[in-house]
This record gives sequence, structure tokens and C-alpha cells, in this order.
Amino acid sequence: MSLDFDFVTILPFAMCIFVAVLFWGVLDFVMNRKTRSETRLEAMRDRLKGGKVTIDKDAKGGLTKLLEKASPALSETLKPKSQKELNSLNQRLQAAGFRSEAAMPMFTTIKMLFCLVGFVIGGGTSLIMNGINLWTMIYTLVATGLALFIPEFGLSYLASKRKQAIFLGLPDALDLMVVCVEAGLGLDQAMRKVAEELVRSHGTIAYEFKVCNQALQMGRPRADVLRDLGERNGVDDLKTLAQIIIQVDRFGTSVGQALRTQSDTMRTRRRQIAEEKAAKTAVKLIFPLVLFIFPGIFVVLVGPAAITMVNEMLPTFQK
Repeated sequence: MSLDFDFVTILPFAMCIFVAVLFWGVLDFVMNRKTRSETRLEAMRDRLKGGKVTIDKDAKGGLTKLLEKASPALSETLKPKSQKELNSLNQRLQAAGFRSEAAMPMFTTIKMLFCLVGFVIGGGTSLIMNGINLWTMIYTLVATGLALFIPEFGLSYLASKRKQAIFLGLPDALDLMVVCVEAGLGLDQAMRKVAEELVRSHGTIAYEFKVCNQALQMGRPRADVLRDLGERNGVDDLKTLAQIIIQVDRFGTSVGQALRTQSDTMRTRRRQIAEEKAAKTAVKLIFPLVLFIFPGIFVVLVGPAAITMVNEMLPTFQK
């Protein structure tokens, strides 16, 4: 059994539906977007009522609100079943910078939506091109599986980029902390100064120090705050820094000297990683040279000689 419609016939209708959905999404985002003043007024109203105050950098649009409302229902199927898987997913979301309570339901909802999109696109394309047969089912299952893992790859990519940003910005943060500590500030005040000064250059590490300052102001012990700093980001250098500061605070040794030593160690590691990448450059250039540059050079150098040889040998073959 095969269908009478081909891909060229379906394409205009699919493009029309896609443009309509895109236009609806943009219009919904523009019409329902709140200004910064409206967001602050709502936050002040919640504060007067005794509610939790959350001021976002950008007001959430209607699509985001709709996604948050639909998250509990859509994410129930792909929600981790065991506590170990739940903790692992929560750790990955925190390492990628998603710390809200709705992060996990929204992530599983996005996985479900990608799964549905992969099923519709893969199954529809296979059905149009091959008809209803076994290969259509196989292609549909493969497209659905690949679409299901796209959010996982995206989350891993965001987490790795965030870890790299923390790794590259931590030596500068430690240098600034050393200057603040040697100038007479305490460790808490030094962390607050780092959070204020490094917002533009290293926003990720500044945000993490800001979270630590807020936790210290709420009365949490410094050791617990520093341990959480290393655990929620998954960066080994932050874990090492937390252990060093805890030991320094416990034994009463020099904080500035310990921070300076850790900063020098991290800069040495960063320089070694850069040298390692530079040494690998020559090996990585072999493949593009052989595949793309060498054939062009071969044609330019050998092409004229080959044409001359063909022109000279052609009369001989014609005789």
C-alpha cells in the first residue's frame, strides 16, 4: 500500500503550517511580555503579601508560562524512577546552571516534546517517501530515539561550557580575593567584592560567589556553603578550593597565602592545557590538509603536465 501524495505536494502545506505556528509564537511572546517595571511592581506586591520574591532578568512570556503549567503532566512519563537517577539528573541540571524547582519537570517535558517532534517528522517523512511498510516503522523509531537524546546532548554541552567558564575565570577571582584579603577584608567580604567586580568579565563565577554570599547571610555555616559550591557545579578546582578554605579556616593559617598558591597552581594547569592543545594542532591539521588542500595543490601542479602528456599521446593512439 502506498500513498498518492509525494513530498513536493506536501511541502507547501507543511511550510504554511510552520510559518503560522512561528508567527503565533512570536506574537504570543510579544503581546504577553512584561516590562521590567511591571515585574518589579509584582515583586513588591508579593513582598507585601509575604510571598517569595523572584525578580527575573526578563519577564516570562506566555509560552514559557504555558510550558511550566504543562510540565507536570507531560514530564510524568520520562521522570526518573529511582532516587539515584533523580539525583544524577538534578546534579547535571545544577551543573548546567538550572537551579529552579521547575527545571527538572521542564527538562523532561522538553524531552517529551522532542520525542513527539521526532516521531511526527521522521514518521511523516518516511510515510511520504516509502509508504506503509517495515522500513517506515524502523525509520520512525530511529528518528524518535535520536530526537529523545537531543536534549541530553544539549544539557551536557551547556554543562561543559559552564564548567570551562568557571575553570578559566577562577584564577582571576582568586587573585582578586588575595588582594582583598591582604587589604584587610574578611573572606566573606572578599567573596562579595569578587561577585561585584567580576560580573562583566566572568559572570558565571561571580554568580556562584553571589549565591554563596546569600547563603552566608541567611546563617548557613561557611563550610557547608563552600562544599555546596563545589558539589553543585561539578568542577574539581572549586571542590579543591573549598577544601583548602575549610582547612585554612579550621587551623587558622594564612588565607592569602593559600589562595595565592591555589591561583598559581590553576594558572599552571591552564597553561599546560593550552600547550597540550597547541601540540595537538599539527596532528589535527593533517586531515583537512590531505582531504581539502592537497587535492587542489595536486591539480594545480600536476594538471598542466597531465594535459600536455595527453595532448602529445593522443595523436599516437589515433594512428
